[in-house]
Amino acid sequence: MSLTVPAIEAELAYRACERITRSEAANFYYGIRLLPRAKREAMSAVYAFARRVDDIGDAGLLSQNEQLRRLAGERALLARIAREGAVQDEDPVAVALAHAWRRYELPLDALELLVDGVELDVRAARFQTFDEVAGYCRAVAGSIGRLCLTIFCGGRWNEPAQAAELADALGVAMQLTNILRDVREDHERGRCYMPGEDLERFGCQNFPDCASGSAAQLIAFEAERAEAWFHRGSACWSSSTPAARRVCWP
Repeated sequence: MSLTVPAIEAELAYRACERITRSEAANFYYGIRLLPRAKREAMSAVYAFARRVDDIGDAGLLSQNEQLRRLAGERALLARIAREGAVQDEDPVAVALAHAWRRYELPLDALELLVDGVELDVRAARFQTFDEVAGYCRAVAGSIGRLCLTIFCGGRWNEPAQAAELADALGVAMQLTNILRDVREDHERGRCYMPGEDLERFGCQNFPDCASGSAAQLIAFEAERAEAWFHRGSACWSSSTPAARRVCWP
């Protein structure tokens, strides 16, 4: 079944998403002001959904069962969008996201991956190999890269060959950088995203509470790995419009 949403309802929903974006990520909000209105609206809808999913994962006052229940609700929303094509709802994020999906054929599987990645956070998953870490990075960051690229290109049908793969690589690079930045904070929250095999290799099984020299070697190794992923993904900018490149890469 395919529904249509009145233009005024879609516009009000987008305005709500833009308010969320401006409130929660002012730098991002002002960056996307460089985009044409339709693309800016779609980016706000994606951000508002991603923010909500991420907040579920970070909600320290919620039980794990409640977090998982709410994530299941977000999965149900994505399934509803895929099934109905549009959403008439009191939830402006749902209305705007469905409208953006129709406008740009957003890859819903990327949004589903985002939810999967946050569920790994909720479950405090540990990773033994780098391939497992990369999979997590693709879920929580590469997915967003693919969504942004789809919007930047004006729709999934306009994406050049291999563009999604490059955006995914850039997302992995950015998430690896976040992991390195937040190691102490993550440790305090009972989370560790460093590959177990690397912790063992550098004698940092209790990272970050380990010998400073060993920790420095581990960080340098992971930083070089992130740099390589940045190099791999940087070619995706050639697939974007000049306005989109200014938004993401000054």
